Amino acid sequence: MTFNKYFVIDFDSTFTKVEAFDVLAEIIVKEHPNSENIKKKIFEITNLGMEGKISLRESIEKRLDILQPEKRHLVPLIKQLKLVVSESFKRNKEFFSTYADNIYIISNGFREFIEPVVTEFGIKPENILANEFIFDELEKVIGFDLNNPLSANNGKVEQLKRLNLNGDVYVIGDGYTDYEIKHAGLANKFFAFTENIERESVLSKADHITPSLDEFLYLNKLNTTISYPKNRINVLLLENVHPVALELMKAEGFNVETYPAGLDEDELCEKIKNISVLGIRSKTQVTAKVLESANRLMVIGAFCIGTNQIDLKAATKKGVAVFNAPFSNTRSVVELAIAEMILLMRGIIDKSTKMHEGKWDKSAKGSFEIRGKKLGIIGYGNIGAQLSVIAENLGMKIFYYDKEEKLALGNATKCKSLKDLLALADVITLHVDGKESNANLIGAAEFNAMKKGVIFLNLSRGHVVDVKALRESILNGTVAGCSVDVFPYEPISNDEEFMSELRGLPNTILTPHIGGSTSEAQENIGNFVPGKMMDYINTGSTSNSVNFPNLTLPILENAHRLIHIHNNVPGILAKINHILADNGVNIVGQYLKTNEQIGYVITDINKEYNKEMIKEMRAIENTIKFRVLY
Repeated sequence: MTFNKYFVIDFDSTFTKVEAFDVLAEIIVKEHPNSENIKKKIFEITNLGMEGKISLRESIEKRLDILQPEKRHLVPLIKQLKLVVSESFKRNKEFFSTYADNIYIISNGFREFIEPVVTEFGIKPENILANEFIFDELEKVIGFDLNNPLSANNGKVEQLKRLNLNGDVYVIGDGYTDYEIKHAGLANKFFAFTENIERESVLSKADHITPSLDEFLYLNKLNTTISYPKNRINVLLLENVHPVALELMKAEGFNVETYPAGLDEDELCEKIKNISVLGIRSKTQVTAKVLESANRLMVIGAFCIGTNQIDLKAATKKGVAVFNAPFSNTRSVVELAIAEMILLMRGIIDKSTKMHEGKWDKSAKGSFEIRGKKLGIIGYGNIGAQLSVIAENLGMKIFYYDKEEKLALGNATKCKSLKDLLALADVITLHVDGKESNANLIGAAEFNAMKKGVIFLNLSRGHVVDVKALRESILNGTVAGCSVDVFPYEPISNDEEFMSELRGLPNTILTPHIGGSTSEAQENIGNFVPGKMMDYINTGSTSNSVNFPNLTLPILENAHRLIHIHNNVPGILAKINHILADNGVNIVGQYLKTNEQIGYVITDINKEYNKEMIKEMRAIENTIKFRVLY
């Protein structure tokens, strides 16, 4: 049976992210001393053409006359264009090879730079409809083929008339000239492509707005690479996560919304209803109530180390994977801890305050080096261990306590108990996680067990320290210097006043939960967390998830991937395989991993699946979530 659908696709700002002629102009003007003047002239001519004050042919002639391109200029142009093919086109390369006979590229640009780009996607040279340069013997452009309909106004319409395609014609483009094909009755539908640019005058004319090629393929049941268009997956990023996270997720094709602050529970319950991917930092509380409102939520990314702001049990019960950034801001927290130890041991904070008040208090009293002092680290994880190494290199003697067995680095000594560490340390720093069992880990009894004049730091979680007991210990001199970066309650935005019993105390540094807030750390986190979330959505991989069984999966090739999340009860795998066998489906790969709450089964199959089989999978008792990936 002959496939009678044809796809006519624009090149500039559709197949590629840019206007090729603009890139050519950039390449050429670099050679000219008056490049700014040339750019200005090109811009003016382009605008005249867009406004209809000069014809398309006149616009091309004028720009070529100014630029005077040569064949050698096309080499860097083609190289650059290959790098800026639209992301959704790159994702769906298989579509172009599958329907190569029925795909046409149409452009008022030139074949010489279009053909090398699009043929790499399997598009046939004879299906490229574009202008052509005329070169002289010195390989300089001296004109273009004036008989080509695409060199004149209404050229795309004329070209489609000559093609006389016998079947349904779908046009994908970003410009008015692409719409004109539909308006002339030569296409069934016009799809306004908005991945790279949105033109209001074009959007109003479109039969459908397609933010990506994924959307077009999904609407027309032509999917060959993905099971669901990314632009239909809503992402919500809160609390000013690093812009690189936004860029990465937009480049992947997701529909991304950002919000600068956290949201309270009721606000988030309302906002999360149609969200599939949620990105937060430390302020936003993702409670069981919030998760109950999350109809479509697949994954949460915590753009920080801790995840105690997320109800992990409720998320797991709901089938929502959670990822964090356990290593990305380690160095930043360590550097702040070192800096604060030095400031507190020297009494710098109080001296600085007095200087601002006009008081000159030059004295060595109560001012000490950190060299030779005993540093007690409570929590010997990623941060505690790295702090151990750096502090030892500064001459400190390192002692640590951790409930789990951890390898001591350098000359660090493990203490048998927390009490032992408290009794010997000159400086105590907390780097434990935020689990409930750590609530008030350091209270009045622990402060009383410390050396008089101890320096105390908490850069872990606010609820692990009894703040009232800390205040009393500062006032009675047990704690000679204190630094706190985390608090039991933290303002939800910068507009809310910070309230704490620790305000105004001597030799006390209070910072607004900025231990990991450096440009380097936030960029590292902005790269790491989206990568994990996108990997989960795209492949089902749960590597580094804090609540799902960890599975690192191979890239899927020539198969379908079925993802089944269920309560961890016996017999689920057998039921899955029974359904597959009854439907005559062959398994090419299967992976199962469980934790206390859930089982996670990945099944790769090499046969087309039917809707009834999918219904049976979803109907298995104790199923939490089921989805299909191509």
